[in-house]
Amino acid sequence: MEIVFSRLLLSVAFVLGKLLSFYGLILFVRVIAGWLNADPRNWIVNFLSSVTDPLLYEIRRRMPFVVIGGLDLSPLVVFLGIGVLQILVVGSLEAFAYRISVPGLRVG
Repeated sequence: MEIVFSRLLLSVAFVLGKLLSFYGLILFVRVIAGWLNADPRNWIVNFLSSVTDPLLYEIRRRMPFVVIGGLDLSPLVVFLGIGVLQILVVGSLEAFAYRISVPGLRVG
């Protein structure tokens, strides 16, 4: 039974890690599109904005100091958050899955 639960945890960690990486990629493309002044009527730019703007808006609202003289650093905060989530959550899930699959194994 531990093996099944271990594999389930590893699968959840893998999917969560890939989703976080994919969101980071979407955010990166959104930042580049913003620098290039891409056409806001383009459906790709609309999609990128609709996926990333709600989170960026919340960060700007809760942390007004991330906008410095017209320079918006909220994407940087999101990138840091993604990194922290990948290390803490995904890494912890993987370590826990390995720990329960091999009794006596010390991970981390």
